[in-house]
Amino acid sequence: MTSVASPPASAAHHELAAHEVVLLLETDAHRGLSAHEAHARLNRFGPNTLPATAGVGLLVRVLRQFHHPLIYVLLAAGAITAGLGEYVDSAVIFGVVLVNALVGFIQEYKAEAALDSLRSMARTQAKVVRDGHERIVPSDDLVPGDLVRLEAGDRVPADLRLVRSTELRVDESALTGESLAVRKDEVVLSRATPVADRRNMTYSGTLVTTGGGLGITVATGAETELGEIHRLVGAAETLATPLTRKLAHFSKILTVGILALAAITFAVGLMRGQDAVATFTAAIALAVGAIPEGLPAAVTITLAIGVARMARRRAVIRRLPAVETLGSTTVICTDKTGTLTENQMTVRIVWTPGGRCEVTGSGYAPEGTLNDHTGARATEDQSLRWSLLAGAACNDAALAERGGRWEVVGDPTEGAMLVVAAKAGLGPERVTHLVPRVKTIPFSSDRRYMATLHRDTDTAGHVVLAKGAVERMLDLSGAQMGPDGAIQPLQRDRVLRAAEELAARGLRVLATAMRTVGGPEDFADEAVPGSLVLTGLQAMLDPPRAAAKAAVAACHTAGIAVKMITGDHAATATAIACEVGLLDGRDPGEGVVLTGADLAAIPAEDFPEAADRASVFARVSPEQKLRLVEALQARGHVVAMTGDGVNDAPALRQAGIGVAMGETGTEVAKDAADMVLTDDDFATIEAAVEEGRGVFDNLTKFITWTLPTNIGEGLVILAAIVFGTALPILPTQILWINMTTAVAMGLMLAFEPKEPAIMTRPPRDPDQPLLTGGLIARIMLVSTLLVAGSWWLFEWELAHGATLAESRTAAMNLFVVVEAFYLFSCRSLTRSAWRIGLFTNRWIIVGVSVQAIGQLAITYLPAMNTLFGTAPIGGPAWLRILAIAAAASLVVAADKWLRRPRS
Repeated sequence: MTSVASPPASAAHHELAAHEVVLLLETDAHRGLSAHEAHARLNRFGPNTLPATAGVGLLVRVLRQFHHPLIYVLLAAGAITAGLGEYVDSAVIFGVVLVNALVGFIQEYKAEAALDSLRSMARTQAKVVRDGHERIVPSDDLVPGDLVRLEAGDRVPADLRLVRSTELRVDESALTGESLAVRKDEVVLSRATPVADRRNMTYSGTLVTTGGGLGITVATGAETELGEIHRLVGAAETLATPLTRKLAHFSKILTVGILALAAITFAVGLMRGQDAVATFTAAIALAVGAIPEGLPAAVTITLAIGVARMARRRAVIRRLPAVETLGSTTVICTDKTGTLTENQMTVRIVWTPGGRCEVTGSGYAPEGTLNDHTGARATEDQSLRWSLLAGAACNDAALAERGGRWEVVGDPTEGAMLVVAAKAGLGPERVTHLVPRVKTIPFSSDRRYMATLHRDTDTAGHVVLAKGAVERMLDLSGAQMGPDGAIQPLQRDRVLRAAEELAARGLRVLATAMRTVGGPEDFADEAVPGSLVLTGLQAMLDPPRAAAKAAVAACHTAGIAVKMITGDHAATATAIACEVGLLDGRDPGEGVVLTGADLAAIPAEDFPEAADRASVFARVSPEQKLRLVEALQARGHVVAMTGDGVNDAPALRQAGIGVAMGETGTEVAKDAADMVLTDDDFATIEAAVEEGRGVFDNLTKFITWTLPTNIGEGLVILAAIVFGTALPILPTQILWINMTTAVAMGLMLAFEPKEPAIMTRPPRDPDQPLLTGGLIARIMLVSTLLVAGSWWLFEWELAHGATLAESRTAAMNLFVVVEAFYLFSCRSLTRSAWRIGLFTNRWIIVGVSVQAIGQLAITYLPAMNTLFGTAPIGGPAWLRILAIAAAASLVVAADKWLRRPRS
């Protein structure tokens, strides 16, 4: 029997009769496989698991911390200075490189560890029939041909073709996005039937909500629909983020510029006849000085601070740049079920022949009220009471509270009817007391209704309660109940109009009915038609999350388009989109709401424009989700994709940033995402956007602050070579300036509060460079001030009797003091330092104080003097330093005032 071929997921088992599938897979629909045959097939086909993702080894993680153009230059400079015998300089350079690598490695390790803590370690078990006996085995051991039993609460362990079923319903939202449990049976379907509509198949990873059945395993592991999505995830490209792209481009330009400047310096020195070794050393000093050694560490630490802030907001960042990417986002593509909505069916409206009630509260928590059209609590209404009793008593679901969270065991639709009854004071215990159940006619696909017989404790008689599809219940009813309980002629057209109006709002509508009977002898399937009294309609919806509407509005205010992409039906998706503010509630117009069928019919050349124009995409497949993300990226958008289902994973991987749900999200979705929301709250994304914008602002401030020093140091060295004079600053002094100021002062900008109105400005243009023309001009202005001031001070000190070491010490301190003054200006790139407030970022004060202590140490401690070639300087020199720094600060303030935005 082991000659059976492995059936791929694409095989059309749904178009074959059950007995044909049994023959194809050489199994038995009653006894299953033999244990021997199952073992042989397991050896042949392998375990029922998805292919493991190759992890990144420790050595690779360490080495990629050095993969940066500026780091390459520093490593080369360190090696060359060591070769020239400058061991102190070399040791300092290599120390800087190692610190940067250590910071990056530690943060990456922490992010992966945080995600690992979210992964479930439980193994799924499967009920399988082998040798005619049912046994429980690990789902990993399932093979094609295995006969698997499904019961309520089971997670489907593989792709199964059903051979028998009893009122089986399966929650496939994780795979297809369909929010309601799907009814399953053994009917043969056409080959073209899409996955979401294959009633005779159950798929790996989905959840049985009610009923049971037997199915033949037709695909395992990588061959399942889940495996196909896993393949799409692996094929989706992991894109560089806007920040990493900009930094990589910026670093390349900076590296080329530094090397060119160093080469010019060396060439000029040789042309002037200077010593080749001394000139080469000066060129190395220029390269080391011009490199912003603190930049990689500053980027990593600034992002890490953003990660820490997001962790406090219950978001786990897997990759550091992800927190910034949301700040660049121009489009958020969000799933509906469980992301914008609660993933908990809720009755919103109860219609009765006497009127209608709006139901407040959402989800499974029995908290809320039933209000009439005036907004007041609904008055006593017999038809309303019996509708609620029918929904709650003619019901096989159960409502339970676990850990402060209300859950429904069973069908979500029945759970919603339990909850609305409880809101009206008819909780499960009271319903059981009022109308204890005697007999049941279960729901079936043929009947399209469920009926139960109860004892009525109020009258000591018996009553039949029923619920089902509206048209079917109308066929079974011969009358309707008025608000006072009186029996009235059935107004069929009026009921149908009410049902159609509710359905047009995207609500799922069920009808309820009752009938008093003499006893159990009057309760039979054939006695129900035409005898019921219609009591009302209950219309339900998976409601939006409480904060979803405000979060969507905030995204729109920030200039970010929000698009819903769901596997659910168009009417349901449109209704939710109107409630959360994606649509304005009017006719959305052509092309604003598109279905999967619409997308399939759009020519490839028109697809990106259609994707950009539409706001809601319904009934889409995983491949179409991925295609939509790619199309939006082709239009120049930075796309964030949110989701929780397996079907979202390929698009999560392809998007600029994938955001998965931590509570309800599948492990596949979490593994594909860049960020995991542990509270599943869509509103957290708004906070992430704000945080990301703040992170990018602070990084820009750091770069704007640090580059003038690096450029100034390089130009000072170049000027010394050109004019044939002694170096105003030594290489070790340059490294001291670059590293200590970056850590003590520059990194304090990472704690800078977010700018006012940060969420009212539009997203950054993805093509906009890291530094604008205005900022480049400011950087060159400050660089010029540093070069002119330090050169003048160095020459002044030498001309007035200071030693070379003292003059260099004065020039070195000038760089640091100017940086300190300039740091306060860089706290905002547009507003005056005085308007920001001196103490709104107390870390700046701490950083400047620490740096001042360091400067006093390097200036006056003998050991530091020996190590760095410095010497003590007097009070007049400090006054000259402060005067130059104050003058430079005034010039920068004037430049900022001239360039400030005019309203």
